[in-house]
Amino acid sequence: MMNSAALDRPVALGLDFGTESVRAILIDAAGNQLGLASRDYAHGQITQSLPNCDVPLPPRYALQAPGDWIDSAAEATRAAIRDAELDAETIVGIGVDFTSCTMLPTTLDGTPLCELEKFRATPLAWPKLWKHHGALEQTERMNAVARERDEPFLQRYGGTIGLEWFFPKMLETIENAPEVASAAEVWLEAGDWFVWQLVGGPAASLTRSTCQAGYKAMWSATDGYPSSDYFAAVHPQLATAAKECLPGVMRSPGEPAGGLTATMAERFGLCQGIPVSTAIIDAHSAVPGVGAADAGVLVMVMGTSSCHMLNATTAADIPGIAGVVDGGILPGMFGYETGQAAVGDAFAWLRRLLGLDSFDSLAEAALRLPPGAEGVMCMDWMNGCRTPLMDGSLRGAFTGLGLAHGPEHLYLALMEGSAFGLRWIVELLRDGGAPIDRLVATGGLPHHNRTFVEVYADVLGMEIEIHPSTQGPAVGAAVLGMIAAGSEASGFSSVSKAATAMAGVPDGKQDIVRPRSERTAAYDRLYNEYRNLATILAGH
Repeated sequence: MMNSAALDRPVALGLDFGTESVRAILIDAAGNQLGLASRDYAHGQITQSLPNCDVPLPPRYALQAPGDWIDSAAEATRAAIRDAELDAETIVGIGVDFTSCTMLPTTLDGTPLCELEKFRATPLAWPKLWKHHGALEQTERMNAVARERDEPFLQRYGGTIGLEWFFPKMLETIENAPEVASAAEVWLEAGDWFVWQLVGGPAASLTRSTCQAGYKAMWSATDGYPSSDYFAAVHPQLATAAKECLPGVMRSPGEPAGGLTATMAERFGLCQGIPVSTAIIDAHSAVPGVGAADAGVLVMVMGTSSCHMLNATTAADIPGIAGVVDGGILPGMFGYETGQAAVGDAFAWLRRLLGLDSFDSLAEAALRLPPGAEGVMCMDWMNGCRTPLMDGSLRGAFTGLGLAHGPEHLYLALMEGSAFGLRWIVELLRDGGAPIDRLVATGGLPHHNRTFVEVYADVLGMEIEIHPSTQGPAVGAAVLGMIAAGSEASGFSSVSKAATAMAGVPDGKQDIVRPRSERTAAYDRLYNEYRNLATILAGH
């Protein structure tokens, strides 16, 4: 049966690859959500041991199984089409967003090395999830060499190469699993690999996302990757791999990477030849996914971790920023990326520690407390500090605890610590020359925990708009899929027009959380204490 809502409008499929699952969403050109389905990955996050192997993984490892991405995406797509009651012929384009930096080594035909018998039991042959933190030593060395050589690319990343990024993970494999590195003919982001599987073709013509390369592999449109001399100074084999094992063509999100192959069309229940967009980082996809087509809007994707993206009309080198890329989020603007490494993860940890099924019972008691949780302060670096210190080795803390404090104090302190971290990011951007006029929250967390957003608004002293969709990145992927289809098929001539039409919220209908002035005044004083604690814990 055909869904009547989509009879006269083109429809795009957005595939949103998260840490635990993939979501498939079908959106028409007017922004109507027609179908939605998600499927968990069969192997989830591989953090304890490899499948069918009892040997424990080293600490800080986080891997995934590439076959899960294809299987789960195909199942979710078919389920979304059933949910929408659509004829597949109405779907004009496919967009893909993916966690980043999740990356893997493959053969020249795209076969992941972990699927070869000889490497099934070798951890570093498997895709390294974004949160894989095994490359601490390699990251430190790459930073030391870059600073010693005064490498100009560092300025675009706030002076620091991130622990989760592409080349540290490649170097980790070169040094710790040389047999895998020797067999790797292609290194690439998981999002690029998935798109390659959808459209086929030789490695030389595979599409590499300028978004993923720009933010996670130190690539720029003017200079390309860092120089061979720099890579050679770090490790000769890294220079060789960077030169010989990164084939492909750079394209921006929204540009078509190719058409869906017959094999994949049959597997996904789609039509052969549908244009597939170049991949985008999942958090960045939320910017078009909430209709934020203008400069000055900080889009906060709040989930397991949080990424905060901002478009600006000018570029500025700001210490501690995870990256600024020309056209990295939307064309014609400079996209800034910042983030907090543990948000939902930190709340899940505290909930387990307290033996709670949810925080519902604590929310009211927590908000009855005065700002500052009666002396308890939290530094939420449970998974390191991403922005602004870019140090995955840092760890969090609760301070000021006394015998009179209870679970509600810990809960409020954790919310406040996360909010103070965001305030630090906002101040960093503004002081560095990147204006912020508006805050938009998306992701599952703002809808499940409004108390948290209220604390954020109080600490920042700014209104926060909660976008109605809980699927911001998935909607953004669908917007890019619509653009990849071309203006003749979609009716849109630009990403900004498609984003506004498909994801914008009309004036007067926004869900706004407003700061409470008396609490904001108190947080202005407490924020200085937070910054002092950060200085002590960071050791500088």
